[in-house]
Amino acid sequence: MADQGSAKEPRPGGIRATGRRRKPPGRGRRAVTIAAWSAVGLTLAGGGALGFVYFQLDGNLKGIDINAALGTDRPRNVDNGSMDILVMGSDSRKGANAKYGEDDGTSRSDTAMILHVYKGHKKASVVSIPRDTMVSRPACKKTEGKGTAPAVKHAMFNESYQVGGPACSVKTVEKMSGIRMDHYLEVDFSGFKKIINELGGVPVTTSQAIKDKESHLDLRPGTHKLNGEQSLGLVRTRHAVGDGSDLGRIKLQQAFMKALITQVKDIDLFGSPSKLYGLADTATETVTTDSELASVNKLLGFSKSLKGIDSGDVRMVTLPVAYDKEDPNRVIPMKKQAGEVWAALRADKPIPASATKGTASDTADTEGVVKGS
Repeated sequence: MADQGSAKEPRPGGIRATGRRRKPPGRGRRAVTIAAWSAVGLTLAGGGALGFVYFQLDGNLKGIDINAALGTDRPRNVDNGSMDILVMGSDSRKGANAKYGEDDGTSRSDTAMILHVYKGHKKASVVSIPRDTMVSRPACKKTEGKGTAPAVKHAMFNESYQVGGPACSVKTVEKMSGIRMDHYLEVDFSGFKKIINELGGVPVTTSQAIKDKESHLDLRPGTHKLNGEQSLGLVRTRHAVGDGSDLGRIKLQQAFMKALITQVKDIDLFGSPSKLYGLADTATETVTTDSELASVNKLLGFSKSLKGIDSGDVRMVTLPVAYDKEDPNRVIPMKKQAGEVWAALRADKPIPASATKGTASDTADTEGVVKGS
């Protein structure tokens, strides 16, 4: 639901920040980025797919009681027919994720997106929050050990997850936006390649050659049907396209997400029970939800409510940010433009073009490099 901030929540954009130069993310962080995009794409495009295998898959889902964790100190819940979902990917290296990097015992959010579904559920907006955005982090209960982590005026956004897990991430987003999150989706990136392969690949068209030894990607200009490994390579690619910035890569991920939504829409899942089961099994094992969605029956209803949204009905933007003058590899929210984004979503209105014009992400030079086919 699109919500108005409570009196306790400061208006967005009133954030100043300093920081250190950002290091290029490792392969694990790049992989989880597209896994999170996949969760959004499958959620938007899945329709009634999960209902077919209700009993077999219900036990796969994991739920977190965000409402109990946050209590009443949240933005006001306004019931106007819209919906806001925080979608995140974490870079935990435990279990099956260990192959993406060494497990250092901690997890941080690598990708964060607010999915706003407008009243009537025919259109949606996605706002990506760069992981190195400097924010005012509220006090949060610690996930490791006991006690509460004190509020911090200037912290990287992705540290909220490390400090207090999903509840702290939701609390941080609600503080900066003044919008109450209706739901939470978190993605385990180890299943991403299997999801893409279960779909039979995702068609994309590239306008230029993309060759990246680190991500093992070698694409000529033209149309390709990317398998899971290639899809990971595309979204991991950093220096092979554009200026090598994280903001440029977000544009590639947004283009891939639209292609993913189109691909799921085009596949006759009900005509292939084995494909349907394989996809649903992988997806439900990959996603952690808030407790209100933590059953196939509930997730089915949620998915059905979004099945009328096509890729062309989704506006994707990045939170308006500027490079920190003291550290150009950290970014800070642009007060006026970020305020326009949050105000539009609170009012259930389209995000105005003026909100993203001239921002750091707007000038990222990967626009149009990848398109759905």
